[in-house]
Amino acid sequence: MVKLKELIKDPVAGEEYFLKGNSSCAGCGGELAFRWIMKALGKRTIVVAPASCFNVTIGLYPRAGPAIPYLNMAFAAGAATCSGIVAGLAARKKLDPSMEDITVLCFAGDGGTIDIGIQGLSGAAERGTDFIYICYDNEAYMNTGTQRSGGTPFGAWTTTTPTGKKEHKKNVPMIMAAHGIPYVATACAGYPLDLYQKVLKAKKIKGTKYIHVLAPCAPGWRFPTEQAIEVGRKAVQTGMWILYEIEDGKMTLSGPSKNLLDKKNRKPIEEYIKLQGRFRNISPEDVKVLQKWVDRQWEDLKIRLACQS
Repeated sequence: MVKLKELIKDPVAGEEYFLKGNSSCAGCGGELAFRWIMKALGKRTIVVAPASCFNVTIGLYPRAGPAIPYLNMAFAAGAATCSGIVAGLAARKKLDPSMEDITVLCFAGDGGTIDIGIQGLSGAAERGTDFIYICYDNEAYMNTGTQRSGGTPFGAWTTTTPTGKKEHKKNVPMIMAAHGIPYVATACAGYPLDLYQKVLKAKKIKGTKYIHVLAPCAPGWRFPTEQAIEVGRKAVQTGMWILYEIEDGKMTLSGPSKNLLDKKNRKPIEEYIKLQGRFRNISPEDVKVLQKWVDRQWEDLKIRLACQS
């Protein structure tokens, strides 16, 4: 694992590519994730952001937070726009080889990925488009008022699920892995060094790369802003969020998730959900349903890992 003191001295990672003074909410997991993503990618990056909080948090004209080319895009068009940019760069590279090292990144929320944007993303993956797609998952449509998305977990309050969502979260990383792309990973804003290393690895791989990042949202999840890191880490420690990589079809657990295959090493999910007001009305019966779902995700991973060995 790379050390923080090493990154401070690094000429790329030591820079800030998402500047202070942006309009992010205090304690925004997405903002923290984006800062670390850009530290891995550097200034030779073109970012496409479909409709999401990040069309707003970049700041209001004439000032903007990103210190790199950054395109705001319609909800469904993120991956399609990246595909066009990649094609344009490929044509330009024939005339100007210095453009070879430009990375194209789609940075999208769960609404623009799991729901509205999945068609374009699937198409880009099927074509093998050479770009990185990162979903920062705050588990609802936060920018428009906290409506439920396909990423909202079972039992969570949103404005459109006032008694708690009755469906489980969609497993998009595994959907993307089924496309046979060379790299899929999960990460969490509460573990920024793990995220940094995964983005750095994705940058060096040709083809479609997909990284799904859990991004705690203080106003949407109803927790104090200073607890953003704690909430993210509790999601991992309880097994609600699993950290892993899939490289050319082979899965490996990463970070603290390495030691959680044994359920005895996982904290009960109550330690995670009790920190958040969005679960304040969840019943004891529904907590058991959610715990059973978490345990099943781990059992599925055990089978996959066993089949690899």
